[in-house]
Amino acid sequence: MIQAVFSPTGGTQAVADAIAGSMPMQKVDLCGEVEAQAVGVPVLAVLPVYGGRLPEIAVERLRHLKGQGQAAVAVVVYGNRAYEDALAELKNELTGCGFRVIAAAAFIAEHSIVRSVATGRPDTEDKLLAAEFGRAVAAKLVAQDMSEVTVPGGEPYRDRPVMPVVPLVLENCGACGKCARLCPVGAIPLNAPNTTDAEKCILCMRCVSVCPRRSRLLPTPVLSGLTQRLQAVAAERKLPQLFV
Repeated sequence: MIQAVFSPTGGTQAVADAIAGSMPMQKVDLCGEVEAQAVGVPVLAVLPVYGGRLPEIAVERLRHLKGQGQAAVAVVVYGNRAYEDALAELKNELTGCGFRVIAAAAFIAEHSIVRSVATGRPDTEDKLLAAEFGRAVAAKLVAQDMSEVTVPGGEPYRDRPVMPVVPLVLENCGACGKCARLCPVGAIPLNAPNTTDAEKCILCMRCVSVCPRRSRLLPTPVLSGLTQRLQAVAAERKLPQLFV
């Protein structure tokens, strides 16, 4: 089985690994370039939700995998607000790539921007449900059951959110270039890692999470505004939704 994951800050990968359990997986990192390839095994595709949609760059790279009628599992991971059209979008993209989506799910991970929302998730309960979901998927594959699932959401999709800001860079930046090397969209020049291309940045927060000096952060007014808007969401524990 192939595990295709876009996980800039690690939460989506944690969900993907919990679903996979002990199943052998060939990993395809959608945070980097992906070669076009015909796929002869099932695919577990796990992508984060940004504003109710999938990250466009992750979708573009996922399209390089051609399914040839193979089974696929569509999973989205969101920060406890809502996943809206993202799961339907992922199912449709996989179908367009030639896969049959036999299972799907929506899981929760700690919000990548407002870390006080869904803090620590996926937690033990989430991972147990993910493992249970993985076993159900494995059983369906063993039974050669290729019946497809229906998921919430649909077209026309909501508009992708416009990123209002890029991370600031503090004076203690050591110009090590780690953020530039790991940026999924190439928004940080390697020769000027204290800058960010606002046209390319998708606010995935990877640069903030990997900086060894904590030199990158969002402007305080922006973070405060987002925190206030998400306070009501933070108070409610959303549960994973499974479709098998």
